[in-house]
Amino acid sequence: MRLFIALASFAFATTSFAHFPDKNINYIIPFPAGGESDVAARQQAIIAKRLTGKDFIVLNKVGAGGALVWSTLNREPADGYTVAGINLPHIVLQPMEGNVQYKTDDMASVYWFHFTPDAIIVPAESKYKTLADLVADAKANPGKLNVGGSALNSANHAATARFEALAGVKFTYVPYKGTADMATAILGKHLDAAMSYTTFAITQKDKVRVLAVATEKRHPQFPNAPTFKEAGFNWVDGAYRGVAVPKTTPDALKRQISDLFQRINNDADMKKQMTDGGFEWIDVPFERVPAFMQERTKAYAEAAKLLGLMK
Repeated sequence: MRLFIALASFAFATTSFAHFPDKNINYIIPFPAGGESDVAARQQAIIAKRLTGKDFIVLNKVGAGGALVWSTLNREPADGYTVAGINLPHIVLQPMEGNVQYKTDDMASVYWFHFTPDAIIVPAESKYKTLADLVADAKANPGKLNVGGSALNSANHAATARFEALAGVKFTYVPYKGTADMATAILGKHLDAAMSYTTFAITQKDKVRVLAVATEKRHPQFPNAPTFKEAGFNWVDGAYRGVAVPKTTPDALKRQISDLFQRINNDADMKKQMTDGGFEWIDVPFERVPAFMQERTKAYAEAAKLLGLMK
């Protein structure tokens, strides 16, 4: 009987999803249109259509810095045709605060496809010409400089706290629903600076000045902007993005979804779009997700302490 069940399960796994996808996929993005997650999803949709003939229907559902979607993902059908964008460190830090309706382990991520390096950005007309200028003013005026970012207990929030600790300064962090909303504030000069990403700096290249980037080497599109390491701060990091499905989705189907996103990520056009847009390509398929999540969760312990989420 056990052998029969095992063989039946194997047959189900190898035949039920053989033609996946055979219809359009709903791709839920938990941030507003125009942000990095949304831009990436719409680029992926173009490649998916060419590879599979099926559409990714991108749905923006905004709320609680992504937590609205992540708290309800496990209520969606576990049939492979509803997936959600997922972000790190958000899904690690938000549950630590205790005000969201999900736990990190509730998130069944199946593939991680890129990250965006942290960058401190000011309006092009800003009085801050260098990172040293910003730091000097922040030290002289503790808590008076407003630094914007996407959401609370997010990559931008954690990066701001990390820079405060490294530089010995104190900002007032101003959270926005997403990068697109923060862009309006920084371009309208309602903020002194933004903790964002190279992707945002590229889309607003003539309107902003990049003071530093969290990469090992200077970004080719911003050759005059130093790395944080060059500025004296040991910092290489950013926000990671991937895709998750309802936790009860069969493992065989999770692998199919992972394989689909890996094909998209390895497409030459997709790689070029990511590079041109400031995204850093990574490739973390289903089998490697547990180790990747363990490594990233451990790495965020310091950020959690700085944000007061753990002792």
